[in-house]
Amino acid sequence: MDITIAIDAMGGDHGPHVTVPAALKALAEDSQLNIVLVGLEDAIQAELKAHKATTTPRLRIHHASQVILMDESPQSALKNKKDSSMRIAINLVKSGEANACVSAGNTGALMATARFVLKTLPGIDRPAIASALPSETGGTYMLDLGANADCTAEQLLQFAVMGAMLVSCVQHKPNPTIGLLNIGSEDIKGNAVVKRAGELLRESHLNFYGNIEGDDIFKGTTDLVVCDGFVGNVSLKTTEGLAHMMGKFLTQEFKKNWVTKLMAITAMPVLNRFKKRLDPRSYNGASFLGLRGIVVKSHGGADDFGFYHAIHVAIDEARNGVLKRITEQLEIEHIQANSANGTTLNNESK
Repeated sequence: MDITIAIDAMGGDHGPHVTVPAALKALAEDSQLNIVLVGLEDAIQAELKAHKATTTPRLRIHHASQVILMDESPQSALKNKKDSSMRIAINLVKSGEANACVSAGNTGALMATARFVLKTLPGIDRPAIASALPSETGGTYMLDLGANADCTAEQLLQFAVMGAMLVSCVQHKPNPTIGLLNIGSEDIKGNAVVKRAGELLRESHLNFYGNIEGDDIFKGTTDLVVCDGFVGNVSLKTTEGLAHMMGKFLTQEFKKNWVTKLMAITAMPVLNRFKKRLDPRSYNGASFLGLRGIVVKSHGGADDFGFYHAIHVAIDEARNGVLKRITEQLEIEHIQANSANGTTLNNESK
């Protein structure tokens, strides 16, 4: 299946130095992939030349005269950067010229611009950020990871529908399990919003496992973990900090003396395999679910290997029809968006 990915070539900390080589690698491995590099044409051409590459029918440049800075406010980006590489890449998705957009740019600006240009799917109040995390079972998806600090129970149900369909499509699991992140597994645990969300999930057609706790994320107890954006983002950043600390402590211990340094050499093959399994670059690429188009956010500091993985997240979603599946499941659940009063769930057909 031929697909086209629009890449915000100027986004992130490194711009074309990362986005261009990642795009070239993706093209070399997929003969049915087309890429549009959006940004300052001279900068993109210079990077292509540095890699002894040029534009082709499968790789073209779409000039954009502006760049959204990493610390720029979403309001400023929307109002003053209508010809930015980020905005144009999203416009290409809206017009149908691209099947998906990938950007390593400012997260707030990307979410605001994508929501303004693409709008949300019928039945969705707010988009949510979803991503895969490493677990004992290979990987666990989690959302929301920071887009919505405050959520209603009905919006948590929406997140569950979107996340379940994402996992079903890209992991090819017909009926993925869903866990609601809570302070205990019992139904009586949690605040009023989480308790009500549990009730809605039990009434739905989804495969609801029940409440799960924080350690279940990395045990892989469920295929999908659902929570509000405040809890999700804190969990994610805590995990990143813990991983960094453990890596630093391990390095310090191996460097203590010549004996430990020899031990490090002996253990190097195991350490390298361990590092590869937990390499955050392999999990790079967070999906903005709930929009009428596919938008994937790469980490701003990603290298070309990490950005390459973000491109593949977009490819997988486009090829496996994630948007279609989400829309169909929303109809099955009879969910209708109502930002003022909360989402309604009609279960008369069950």
